Amino acid sequence: MLLIISKFWVPKGFSGITIFPFVFVRDKFWTENNRFVNHEKIHIRQQSELLILLFFIWYFAEFLIRWIQFKNKKQAYRNISFEREAYTNEQNLDYLKNRRFFSFINYL
Repeated sequence: MLLIISKFWVPKGFSGITIFPFVFVRDKFWTENNRFVNHEKIHIRQQSELLILLFFIWYFAEFLIRWIQFKNKKQAYRNISFEREAYTNEQNLDYLKNRRFFSFINYL
């Protein structure tokens, strides 16, 4: 995982975005935040499991489904299975050591 500080790549309202193998962060503060870094490492693992491209197709499709379901972009984003797994486990710094393959499915 390579952390890159770049406001250009990070959408407004977000602290960072992961595009395997890079994590683009809005400012240096986030590179020193263990919870944030762990959250992004979980996304790195998810992306590698789905061979990157399939991850982004699934992510976007699930976002659209959740947006229709909740009629709210923020709520749709927070309910994407990949985000639910990452937010639920971001404080557990040992999570990736014991995480099973395709664990995000448990958050559908």
